[in-house]
Amino acid sequence: MFRLLRLDSRLIKEMDKTLLFSLILLILYGTLNIYLCTKGQYGQFYAKAQFFWIVVSIVVFYIFMVVDYTIIFNYVPIIYWGVVVLLILTRIPGIGVVIKGARGWISLGFCNIQPSEFAKFAIILMLAKKLDEMDGKINDVKNFFILAFYCIVPVAFIVVQPDMGMSMVCFFIVLGIFYTMGFDIRIIAGGLMCLVLGIVLVWNSGLIEHYQKARFTAFLNPSVDDASTYHLNQSLIAIGSGGVLGSTPSLAENGVSTYAAQNVPEVWTDFIFAAIADQWGFLGAVLLLVLYGFLIYKMISIARTSKDIFGSVICVGIISYFLFAILQNIGMTIGLVPITGITLPLVSYGGSSLVSTVASVAMVVNVGMRRKKINF
Repeated sequence: MFRLLRLDSRLIKEMDKTLLFSLILLILYGTLNIYLCTKGQYGQFYAKAQFFWIVVSIVVFYIFMVVDYTIIFNYVPIIYWGVVVLLILTRIPGIGVVIKGARGWISLGFCNIQPSEFAKFAIILMLAKKLDEMDGKINDVKNFFILAFYCIVPVAFIVVQPDMGMSMVCFFIVLGIFYTMGFDIRIIAGGLMCLVLGIVLVWNSGLIEHYQKARFTAFLNPSVDDASTYHLNQSLIAIGSGGVLGSTPSLAENGVSTYAAQNVPEVWTDFIFAAIADQWGFLGAVLLLVLYGFLIYKMISIARTSKDIFGSVICVGIISYFLFAILQNIGMTIGLVPITGITLPLVSYGGSSLVSTVASVAMVVNVGMRRKKINF
């Protein structure tokens, strides 16, 4: 066991340092902004909580980086079905916790975890394993139904929570993997139609409360001055307040703070981009996008040079997650897309999101370190 957790110096040389550097900077940048937008009202509470999850993430990162991903290949079913069990537990009263209208959390007493955040990672691993076993033959009818089964099982539990945002994340992860693997474009178009149909069915099923629907559609008419558009309008004002170099904090009753910290509800989670744009201005927002750009560019490079299908699909799935989550999160803060509650990867406050995303990036680093055959 200890031998598996030992990292050889020859593997360290193969590690993509730029990817690792971008990862670290994004996490630190996020934590700094979490502190800045919560210190006036909550002191160091959220910053300390995020730091705790950073420590947990470091341990998780090391494990998923150092253990050869070809060994992890054999344990993918355990990870996948373990996450499915966690999703089932969210439906049990007393274990599952309702937060923001969704029963998608499990209470551990000292904190809550969100299994759906780990589901996206589990889906990527399972699809990568199955596609590797299928030699990438994704257009075979039998193979397609096998892959579809492993996608539908966890997503079904996420839909009934209901968590429309995470359902969309999982869909676009699968879409990215299928498209990259050469899946018939006509079937992909059919899948998009099924997504629309699924949204309509869930929308009219009674699972989604009226206030959640109003929040989801607020971007269509932000000029309406009511509770449904309040979050978006405050976000737009905060982003505009930042200008080019960032706004000057004002003295509020609860301490020195920016407009975003004072007026955008729970700005440290889904709307952290509004806090960044307000605090650091246009240049701060560009810095964030540049860091994401470096991270995604390096992951694409590793995906192209992976020695096997398993490694390539892992990278593609994680790249798809980052691209969709970044576009969706920033898009909803500026009123271009519906508000869905998707966090900004590595930057928003949240333990489950941070740990699962760091584990995902660790797998990419793992694949990159082992692109070449190294004789030990």
